[in-house]
Amino acid sequence: MQAEGFSFAVTAAHGAARVGRLTTPHGAIDTPAFMPVATFGAVRGIGASELRALGAQILLANTYHLHERPGEELVAKLGGLHGFTGWSGPWLTDSGGFQVTSLADRMKLDEDGIEFRSPLDGRRRRLTPESAIQIQEALGPDVAMVLDECQPMEGDAQAGGVRAQAAMERTLRWAERAARARQRRDQAVFGIVQGGANGALRRASATATASLGFDGYAHGGLGLGEERARRRELVSEAHGELPATAPRYLMGLGRPIDLLDAVAEGVDLFDCVLPTRNGRHGVLFTSQGRRHARQARYRDDPRPPDEDCDCPTCTTTSRAYLRHLFHTGEALGPRLASLHNLRFYLSLLSRARGAIATGSFEALHRWGQSLDGADAP
Repeated sequence: MQAEGFSFAVTAAHGAARVGRLTTPHGAIDTPAFMPVATFGAVRGIGASELRALGAQILLANTYHLHERPGEELVAKLGGLHGFTGWSGPWLTDSGGFQVTSLADRMKLDEDGIEFRSPLDGRRRRLTPESAIQIQEALGPDVAMVLDECQPMEGDAQAGGVRAQAAMERTLRWAERAARARQRRDQAVFGIVQGGANGALRRASATATASLGFDGYAHGGLGLGEERARRRELVSEAHGELPATAPRYLMGLGRPIDLLDAVAEGVDLFDCVLPTRNGRHGVLFTSQGRRHARQARYRDDPRPPDEDCDCPTCTTTSRAYLRHLFHTGEALGPRLASLHNLRFYLSLLSRARGAIATGSFEALHRWGQSLDGADAP
């Protein structure tokens, strides 16, 4: 890695799956690792000390939302993300491109960047490859992402392929501009591989992005409709063109089996809103499958939500009490469910690290497959 104060080393491998250590100026991260999503600089309802106790090593924040409010100038004035939020460990910020392009009729994309009308005050703003880097340098995360153009998977293969190629090529041009724009040498910058569900485009994108010499590389535009098996193929094909000495990040995914699938292909970093979003709706990921906290069968059930879990929720709370909290609209219910789900995800990747090191990852992968889509008994 070229950024000052950063290093990455693979310490164990089992097939393509690997264990690594990513060192940053604000601490080391054992990989594969899951990054809880702190959109506005906070994981909803969960404090920094709680996240650390759950096993979180690094958090992800949203550049677009922090740019909108409170603004990167204020965050920088108060010590960057580390000083502003109280989370002193490593941070990663996305570029904001995905959020801005999702504004649909509020957004216009051209070669220079993305113009959009703010949902907050209706004023016109523009995000460019250069400004995305400048905003992130002011926010002060350990890892910043380049601005990319993400095209959703489309049913019309021919039309989708043309759009995917155009978006991939524009992402490369923007990546070159981002590489030239960076000023901070104590901040890592990751490039992003695009190309839709087309393996040739993904390989070409990976080759060209790697030639720009970023500190790490991400897979963008996946988890938008492609089949699981196809996603694994696309990730593997891109990895063949990316430097094995750099960390790899799968953006925005996903279910527990999605994480294990990607670990099997050599991915090092993950993020997803799924554990906290599901938690807020009373859906818990457990060692027996998904558990729906609102179900009537838990009305007088004294057992913890997951008898194999050591999280604060499972060591203090019964299924009956958790159901009661959700049915009465108590804010504590979603918070306890989110705490559990985060611990499940963080523990899952901790188990993956151990399984890779001992050569038993296939067994863990099969266990994850057996739970996929299953509800707990």
